[in-house]
Amino acid sequence: MASDALPDSSPPASTGSLTGVIDSPQMRSAGRDALSLALMDARNHTLRLFGQYQLALEGMDFVVPELPVLNPPVWELGHIAWFQEWWIGRNMQRARGAACAPSPTRLASIEPQADRWWDSANVPHHQRWSLDLPSVSACRAYLLDTLESTLELLDKAGDEDAELYFYRLCLFHEDMHAEALTYTAQTLGLALEKPLLQAFTPPALALREPLLVPATVWQLGSARGPQAAGFLFDNECGVHEVAVPEFEIDAQPVSWAQFVEFVDDGGYDHQEFWLAGGWDWLQQIARAEGRRGPRYVEQIGVASGAVMQTRFGTPRRMLGNQPAMHMSWWEADAWCRWAGRRLPAEVEWEVAAHTAARRGFRWGDVWEWTGSTFRAYPGFVPGPYAEYSAPWFGTHKVLRGGSLATRGRMKHPKYRNFYLPDRDDIFCGFRSCAL
Repeated sequence: MASDALPDSSPPASTGSLTGVIDSPQMRSAGRDALSLALMDARNHTLRLFGQYQLALEGMDFVVPELPVLNPPVWELGHIAWFQEWWIGRNMQRARGAACAPSPTRLASIEPQADRWWDSANVPHHQRWSLDLPSVSACRAYLLDTLESTLELLDKAGDEDAELYFYRLCLFHEDMHAEALTYTAQTLGLALEKPLLQAFTPPALALREPLLVPATVWQLGSARGPQAAGFLFDNECGVHEVAVPEFEIDAQPVSWAQFVEFVDDGGYDHQEFWLAGGWDWLQQIARAEGRRGPRYVEQIGVASGAVMQTRFGTPRRMLGNQPAMHMSWWEADAWCRWAGRRLPAEVEWEVAAHTAARRGFRWGDVWEWTGSTFRAYPGFVPGPYAEYSAPWFGTHKVLRGGSLATRGRMKHPKYRNFYLPDRDDIFCGFRSCAL
């Protein structure tokens, strides 16, 4: 394979105007030139993050604990390249876009063992720790070779949305895994270089009063088909009207100062604030981890209100007006019950994000739990990547927005993230609505 040096990602003079596009939500409808730059940008970001793992773990042969919330870092690296080759380089129906069959005719991989190692649909999570994975240098070479192939094919592709569908899908897939590498670094307590640490630290917020959003009839979901422009995830498709009564919603996520009040008032000790599943979860983490409080919090002061939370291996004092982070859905729901409020429905969150931004509705610092269970919109049809949404309907909760580890192009007000309600390792928080 070739060396692991990436193609030059500095934009030529003629595409300088695209630099502000490649990390914005406009990438859902961007053309080939911007996509080419964005794909290189994503790969450079992946390699920069993985470089943090090399500094910390290379001497330990990248051995990490087998935990359900993470993947072995070397497996993650190869999977990113595999996914791109699987859906673009090897896919004989790539020009059909979302109309592509789930199992189209595929060419052989440039890496003969790729499917055995990195096909996430057929390699169970627990087996990823015992695979005979190739070396890091071989994985980096595979990343380079697949990207070069992708860019060559993109250069020959047409300008229609269908022909660009898989390039956009692979771009966003890599962005998701880059964020996964970030929260895995947090889980493992890996130190990050200062610019990354600063980028992944939530800002102090100017706290505003809750916003009153008038009643409306909202078009939830997006139309698929020839009339739809740009890229859509399959769970976003199925436009339908929803009558939304007037509601009051927080202008920003719940802050640490607000969450400390819940802790001081015995929120983790009073069962009446918790749903049955949440109370069971709370007892389990108390037994397994010895904690009654948010993940990574070493101290949460009753008298001082101080919060010490470990961030990438280093305890740091969190500010009262920073968004509270690393809360499970159960904790978010319990706080709301204690406060006499509730989590917003995902349609309410979306309405506010679209209509109340000029009045101070701030989002994008932490993923935000909603009160909605992840379900299909009417008329749902799985996309070619059929494992993306459908297996998780009915069991996961919807999060909206994005975090500081989320690339800007992923922060779309209609994007639906989804996790099981006990996940608190991701960069998640919440806001509330009046009852």
